[in-house]
Amino acid sequence: MSTFVCRTAFISDVHLGTRQCRAGYLADFLARLNCERLVLVGDIIDLQAMRRRIYWDDDQAAVIEQIFMLARRGVEVIYIPGNHDDALRTMIGARIKGVHILGHIEHQTADGRRLLVSHGDEFDDELLTCRVQHWIGDQAYHLLLRMNHWIGGVRRYLRRPYWSLSVWAKERSGRARRYIARFEAAASRTARENGYDGYIGGHIHKAALRAEHGVIYCNTGDWVEHCTALIEDQDGSLHLIHWSDHVRLHASRAVGEAEAGPRYPLQPQTSGLPAYLAARTAAGAQQVET
Repeated sequence: MSTFVCRTAFISDVHLGTRQCRAGYLADFLARLNCERLVLVGDIIDLQAMRRRIYWDDDQAAVIEQIFMLARRGVEVIYIPGNHDDALRTMIGARIKGVHILGHIEHQTADGRRLLVSHGDEFDDELLTCRVQHWIGDQAYHLLLRMNHWIGGVRRYLRRPYWSLSVWAKERSGRARRYIARFEAAASRTARENGYDGYIGGHIHKAALRAEHGVIYCNTGDWVEHCTALIEDQDGSLHLIHWSDHVRLHASRAVGEAEAGPRYPLQPQTSGLPAYLAARTAAGAQQVET
């Protein structure tokens, strides 16, 4: 099996224990991953949803086994709990089969940049002014995710490519767009005010990678709608990877062309990809939707 080589991988919002989790793609990614550090940035196991109903299959079990296998191989595995697995916050500081549970971390890239890493739900108290509206929106979002499952089945039967109803709806919702923009601003401001070069988080299921006003903002996305991971190469450069029906690297022009300059190289690189995917990656790198 071809391997995917990098220095650090960040993933979040997997939501194991739910039918919406696209665990098969993640299990494949982890099986190919060759890294020094793996950071699980929250909502890996959806303990909230599992209180109501548990969905667990072989692919989800394989994800857990792959994580523990990486830890056994000497990979530094860090688990930062989020709001859907917040019960694990009572275990901060503990190690489970080599996986270190922490509330947040400072990650230093190979080229010396200091990045604050947290799940991101800590910004909700600042951003959510109406809890009732948030609850209604959350319920509507989960309804869309359930509809995604059925739509995806129909499209697979018709041999059509993956399409997400929930992503389509979020992109057309002014309220959702405003919340995402405010979240990104709050995360970047927190990093800047605390002397960091950037921020890495998850929570909002909206992958992003860019630099603004001297601060890098990274969001790992999710493994429910997008199947994205943030990757640090051996030289410290950062990429977003979409790992689904085929792999493409996200080349962010905002970081590559704006004030970041050469310190934030984000051009597509396929050397670490499985050989059978590299050719398609090079051709499709500029066409990724986040």
